[in-house]
Amino acid sequence: MSTKEKILEDLLLEEETQKQNEIVLFNDEVNTFDHVIETLIGVCDHTPEQAEQCSIIVHHNGKCTVKTGDYEDLKPRCTKLLQAGLSAEIV
Repeated sequence: MSTKEKILEDLLLEEETQKQNEIVLFNDEVNTFDHVIETLIGVCDHTPEQAEQCSIIVHHNGKCTVKTGDYEDLKPRCTKLLQAGLSAEIV
């Protein structure tokens, strides 16, 4: 195995083992679909279709993962969701 292949293999292994965090959005009886959709578009960079699908999943299942990534990226997004009156947490 060449050095280049070994470095690539190590890099791929490191990427696979990095823990990805998730923002989970929870259902509530307060916020409208429109508010949830607009907030997901603005905070989580969702497309309108993606935000609508997530809001429907949250409504029917009680929760939905709305964003996955590094904790440092998710923390300010989750804070903005909470400030908008939504119920969310990073897991």
